[in-house]
Amino acid sequence: MDRLVIEGGKPLSGTVIIQGAKNAVLPIMAASLLAEGTTVLENVPHLLDIEVMISILRELGCRVEHKGSTIIIDTKHASASHVPEGLMKRMRSSIFLMGPLLAKYGRTQVYQPGGCAIGERKIDIHLDGLKALGASIEETGNSIICSAEKLVGADIYLHFPSVGATENIMMAAVLAEGRTTITNAAREPEIQDLQHFLNAMGAKVLGAGTDTITIDGVKSLKPCEHRVIPDRIVTGTLMIAAAATRGHITLHKTQPSHLSSLIHVMRRAGIQIQVDGDIIRVDSRVRSKAVEKIVTAPYPAFPTDLQSQMMVMLALADGVSVIKETIFEGRLKHVDELSRMGADIRVDMNTAYIRGVPRLYGATVEATDLRAGAALVIAGLAAQGKTVVERIHHIDRGYERIEDMLSLLGAKITRLTALSKNESYAQ
Repeated sequence: MDRLVIEGGKPLSGTVIIQGAKNAVLPIMAASLLAEGTTVLENVPHLLDIEVMISILRELGCRVEHKGSTIIIDTKHASASHVPEGLMKRMRSSIFLMGPLLAKYGRTQVYQPGGCAIGERKIDIHLDGLKALGASIEETGNSIICSAEKLVGADIYLHFPSVGATENIMMAAVLAEGRTTITNAAREPEIQDLQHFLNAMGAKVLGAGTDTITIDGVKSLKPCEHRVIPDRIVTGTLMIAAAATRGHITLHKTQPSHLSSLIHVMRRAGIQIQVDGDIIRVDSRVRSKAVEKIVTAPYPAFPTDLQSQMMVMLALADGVSVIKETIFEGRLKHVDELSRMGADIRVDMNTAYIRGVPRLYGATVEATDLRAGAALVIAGLAAQGKTVVERIHHIDRGYERIEDMLSLLGAKITRLTALSKNESYAQ
């Protein structure tokens, strides 16, 4: 497996253009199946998860090209509704295919999805929502067969505002008969982007971004062109990296309104942040202050996907900070790796108590999931000496060539590619 080698201790400085949002484009790619013809998506990054979704769409009969930052999806010859188990195990977001395949073909066979091991992520909310629309669900082992003679609109209450379930129900409901109302819907910006895409196809969806979404079913949809929103988690990761290294950076083509909770926390920590349209400037040339308590929660609260990165910044802050993780019970695995680099962190159940230290020290560490991997890269950038981050395939799922992006900001970071099983490496 590839690894990243980082020579730390250098403040980040420079300008980066933010990539398109992985968590927006994946459900949109799935939704392209709802229309026959060619859909064009712009601002799409090159990521492992995108490659897996392309492979799945091709298995279903689509023709897919990824040229630069544009993906072209031709669904004219798509006919299969069975998603291969091997591909589903590679990516959690493959579950998004249930809704559109069920709506288009009246039947689909999928499997329990894979993804990062960050805690229990049941799909019962997805299945309950599809059942409410009239689907029959048959589960045998890892196999899930959904079928329906027709889908009929319904009033659906989500007992938790699940992003994936909200999006799956939206995609199934756009071709259902009558009106569907989703109450306690997730409010994330990626859901708003999906609504914009579906409506550009001819759907009638209202309310994304609020806790109530209304979908009036239509008989058919048409392909369209769509530009994906910027990735708020990549933006936030770079903002935190600048703060942790006491740097100053400028980020272009961002969406600052999607990062209100992060900006609020960073300003509480004494970080200077300027917002000018789609540009965010971060200036952190002094030691940051501790933040009394951060609690992860569904949008618009502080995102769980930035919790591990924020922990690195606070590990170098002045004082004691507290982070409580409420979304995924397994999302504190990075603490052990940070501790090996000199961080002073104590965990009690789902709460981390972080006492700031003067500096971190380079070490060989292992990425346990996507965002933990990003956190370890930030730690390596801020640390004294050399850090080696292993199992970086996790990072490649959400950051497009993270070493190139950080090099633009002056980081000394190199990817070593495994040449053989005996772990010989080349740059």
